Amino acid sequence: MTSPSQNALQLEIAVQDVEGALAAQRAGADRLELCVALGSTGGLTPSIGLVSEVLAALAADAAATGREGGPAGVCVLVRPAEGGFVYDDAAVRVTVADVAALAALRADGGQRVEGVVVGALLREGGVDVEAMRRIVAAAGELDVVFHRAIDVVSSPEALIEDVISLGCVRVLTSGGAAAAGDGVEVLSRLVATAGGRTQIMAGGGVSIEAIPALAAAGVDAIHLSAKGQRESDPTGPGGGAPQVLFTDAGVVAAARAAVDAA
Repeated sequence: MTSPSQNALQLEIAVQDVEGALAAQRAGADRLELCVALGSTGGLTPSIGLVSEVLAALAADAAATGREGGPAGVCVLVRPAEGGFVYDDAAVRVTVADVAALAALRADGGQRVEGVVVGALLREGGVDVEAMRRIVAAAGELDVVFHRAIDVVSSPEALIEDVISLGCVRVLTSGGAAAAGDGVEVLSRLVATAGGRTQIMAGGGVSIEAIPALAAAGVDAIHLSAKGQRESDPTGPGGGAPQVLFTDAGVVAAARAAVDAA
């Protein structure tokens, strides 16, 4: 059993189901981001039922294995639909309602969600501060993480002050690059601009080989999905893909080793 890192640099794994959450925790993830439809859409809001089952499973597994520090923290992506991050009022209301439900959720054994992962933009490219204030208010005591919507704009650095002013504890970003390993210079500047007022978490196309350079940029956390692919059960004419994504514990373990060595 691998225990969480005692280093400042944290490892977060994006997962989509109970099996993936357990695999990531057992392979040494400090924190999970729970979502669904990760491969096809970049991630959407999971159901309350899934969140509750993941929390309960992680707690039971941590207790059974004597995991140091208890279960991995769980942050939940709240994204109401695929597509961009410019939301009309109906989409904001859905997001607020989902965030409020997560804030109220207490799974079996009293486990709680650690935070929500959200992001809303204006059509002209800035942070939708009004929408985000409504979302942050609904989150209550939950941590609020601003996701890779920040990478949609030409300069993530231009948005960081608004994100900080909203009280977001962390920003998930590739530094505006297709892969975080190519955004190291921007990530380093974001770390300097944030100045400890919010955490900068490198994510988006993260490879194991890129982790040392990302760590050297001074980021607070590394985020990856550690995806593998396998054949699915028969789907029939009603839809579904012949292959499905799963959380590859071997990739998580390799990322854990790279983070610990950084």
